[in-house]
Amino acid sequence: MKVLVSDKMGEAGLNIFRNAEGIELDVKTGLSPEELKEIIGQYHGLAIRSATKVTKEILDAAVNLKVIGRAGIGLDNVDIPEATRHGIAVMNTPGGNTVTTAEHAVAMMMALTRNIPRGTASLKNGQWEKKKLQGKELFHKTLGVIGFGNIGSIVADRAHGLKMNVIIFDPNISSEHIEKAGYESVTLDELYKRSDYITIHVPKLESTTGLLNKDAFSKMKNGVMVINCARGGIIDENDLFDAIKLGKVAGAALDVFATEPPGENPLLSLDQVIATPHLGASTSEAQTNVAVAVANQIIAYLTKDTIINAVNVPSVTGELLEKLRPYLFLADKMGSMQAQMTDSPIKEVIIEYAGDFQNLELKPVTISAIKGLLTPLVKYEINSVNATALAKDRGISVSETKNSESGNYRNLIRITVISETQTNLVTGTIFGKDDARIIRINKFRLEVIPEGHLSLIHNIDKPGSIGSIGTCLGENKINIARMTVGREDDGDRNIIFLETDTPIPENVAAEITELGLVHSINTFEL
Repeated sequence: MKVLVSDKMGEAGLNIFRNAEGIELDVKTGLSPEELKEIIGQYHGLAIRSATKVTKEILDAAVNLKVIGRAGIGLDNVDIPEATRHGIAVMNTPGGNTVTTAEHAVAMMMALTRNIPRGTASLKNGQWEKKKLQGKELFHKTLGVIGFGNIGSIVADRAHGLKMNVIIFDPNISSEHIEKAGYESVTLDELYKRSDYITIHVPKLESTTGLLNKDAFSKMKNGVMVINCARGGIIDENDLFDAIKLGKVAGAALDVFATEPPGENPLLSLDQVIATPHLGASTSEAQTNVAVAVANQIIAYLTKDTIINAVNVPSVTGELLEKLRPYLFLADKMGSMQAQMTDSPIKEVIIEYAGDFQNLELKPVTISAIKGLLTPLVKYEINSVNATALAKDRGISVSETKNSESGNYRNLIRITVISETQTNLVTGTIFGKDDARIIRINKFRLEVIPEGHLSLIHNIDKPGSIGSIGTCLGENKINIARMTVGREDDGDRNIIFLETDTPIPENVAAEITELGLVHSINTFEL
C-alpha cells in the first residue's frame, strides 16, 4: 500500500510509516493542485495537515485512494461529502492537540486581559505606559464556553482552576452531562447576556458560520472580551470590528481568520485586538502527537480495516471488528439477497436487531447490510464509507430498531425492504460463533447458508414438483450441491432453495418456470 504525505509532518509520524510492514511512503510537500492531481491516482493513503486542499477534482483522480488522514482536527480543506461518495474514509486526530489548543485559548485570554502584547511593544519602543495599560483580574469573572467537546472541556477545567465562573452552551451535549462535570448549562442567549469572556470551541459548519454576528454582539454585556482559537469564519469579522469600535466588545483575541493569512484585515489595526497566526496546535508536543496518531490510524485502516476517528463512517476497532465479523458477513449477504429479490425501485429499508447482541455497536452491521443491498444495483464501488450516502442519494430511507425478543434464537437480524411494488422480509441468525444462516424469507421458514450460486424456487406443494426440478437441472448438467425446502406458514406453496455447483443460466431458469408445479424462480450470486 502506498501512502503520500503532502504536508509537513512530525518526523515521529513519518518514521512510523517507514517502519510499517506493507507500507510504501512518499513525502512530497508543497505540491500545486495540478501536481497533486497528476500523482494521486497511485496512492492508497493520503496524510495531510491544513495546506493540502483535497477537492472534488483531486478526489476524481484518486482512483485507488482509500483513506485521508488529517494530522489535526479541522477538515475545512477536505471535500468530505465527495470523499464519502468515492468511498474514501476521512479521519482526523482530535486528541493529539486538544491540550495545546486549550492552553493557547487560556493564554490568549490572559494576554488580552493584562495587555501583555501591547505592554511588550510599548516597552520595546522606550515607553512606560503603566496607567494606560492597566488590566483586570480573571478571578470570579464569568467565562462563557461555546462548545463542550475535547478542547472546550479542557478550557473550562483550566478556567475553573483560575476560580472563574464557567457557563457552557453546547446543544449536542446534555445538560446533565455538563452539570455532572461541575458546570452550568445555559442557552446561547443566556451565555451572551452573562459572560465577561466568551471563548469559541465548535467546528466550522453551516450552522456555526457567522455565529457571532451583529445580532449576537447586541445581546452581550458591554465590555465583553471574545477569544477564538477554533476556526475562522465563526465570528463575522466585519461585525466584530464594528462592535469593538462602538465599545460593545472591549477586546478580542484571535488565532484564526476567515482568510488565512488574513492580509490587510481591519481588525489587525485595532489596539483592542491581539492575534497569532493559527498557533493553537503549534507546539512540538502537539505536532508529534498528531503525526503519530495519523500514521497509526492510516496504517490500521489500510492493513487491518480498523477505523479510528473517521468523520464519515463509524469507528471500528480491531477488537470490535472481530466480534462483529459474523454479523457483518450475514448482513451483507442478506442485503445482497434482498436486492436480487426486488424487481422495482427501493423506497425503504428497515433493519431490526432482536435478541442478545452483547451491547455491541451495531451501526457497522447496518452499513454492511446497505452495502450488500446496493452492490448489485449501482455502478459505483460500494464500501462501508459510501454505502449510507449512496442510499440517501437514491432516495432510500434506512431505519434501525432493536428489541430483546428473538423467540427460539439467541439473536436475529430482520431486513425488510419496501419497493414501489412489493415488500420482502429476510431473517438471519448466527449459529454458534460464526455460522451464518438465512432462516426465513417472507412467509417461508427454512435454513440456508448464504453463499454460492443460489436459486429460490416457489412451487405448488404437491408430489412431483421437486422431482421435476431435479430432472430439469440434471438434463442441463447442473449439479445440486445443497437443497433446502421451506413451507409456507399458511398456504399451499413451498420454496426450494438450491445451491448449485454452477450458476443456473437464464434459459434453464425459463425451463424450470414452465414446469407445471413451479410458480417462479429467482437466482442469486452470494
